[in-house]
Amino acid sequence: MAWLILFIAGIFETAWAIGMKYSEGFTKFWPSVFTVVCIFISMGLLAYSLKWLPVGTAYAVWTGIGAVGTAILGIILFGESKEFMRIFFMFLIIVGLVGLKIYSTN
Repeated sequence: MAWLILFIAGIFETAWAIGMKYSEGFTKFWPSVFTVVCIFISMGLLAYSLKWLPVGTAYAVWTGIGAVGTAILGIILFGESKEFMRIFFMFLIIVGLVGLKIYSTN
């Protein structure tokens, strides 16, 4: 259950990162509200998952999910680069996250 909570926290991290782009430096009200709400949910779920997971592993997985999710949405929503090497390195992050999960003691 802790891993599912951590995964959801990572999804909300992706959401707040994308929300920051739409908030245009917190100058747009509703995108800013969305961003702040997602930050609180993401951090709260991360903190809750830390009751059961090692902090180093959980934090690395949380940031990895956020980084890869944000990069993928950047490609889809904002037309960011999708060259092979960029995708390859995102894949390597995912492999690292899976490795952390497999070799975690929890």
